[in-house]
Amino acid sequence: MFMAQRHIDSFMPPAGMCAAEMRSYEARMQSLGDAVSFVEQYCTRTGISRADALRLAFIVEELFTNSVTHGYGGDCHSLVQVSLRRDAGSAQLVFEDAAPEHNPLSAFRDDPASLTTTLQLRPVGGLGMYLIGKLIGTAKYARIEGQNRVELALPLEA
Repeated sequence: MFMAQRHIDSFMPPAGMCAAEMRSYEARMQSLGDAVSFVEQYCTRTGISRADALRLAFIVEELFTNSVTHGYGGDCHSLVQVSLRRDAGSAQLVFEDAAPEHNPLSAFRDDPASLTTTLQLRPVGGLGMYLIGKLIGTAKYARIEGQNRVELALPLEA
């Protein structure tokens, strides 16, 4: 299994902030476990609580799955990049892919249709992005040089 990894070593964080780390993965569902492991290991190294690590892993899992499944249309050799940085009160996540342009921010804010119908009529999917919106503090989207870039801040428990 091919997996490209890169580290950001030149960033020197101010006091109260941990260095940013980035990893790149092929856009294949078999790479998802490696991306989640990166999140868990980063959280352990930087003192992020287990509860917050699980929230952050869920967010990465949802973004990664949507990128591969919907963005790229299935497994491919294109890359997905995951960057993490901890500051005093939050974990900063940057998620990037080169899939067709898609801004997920409205899905973070809008109640999915599945919440307004009975259980028997609910469509599959749509809840993950909504749940991300309930977990995060801030979010930004940009399309930069052919890349979708989603920046999220997850407030950390005290």
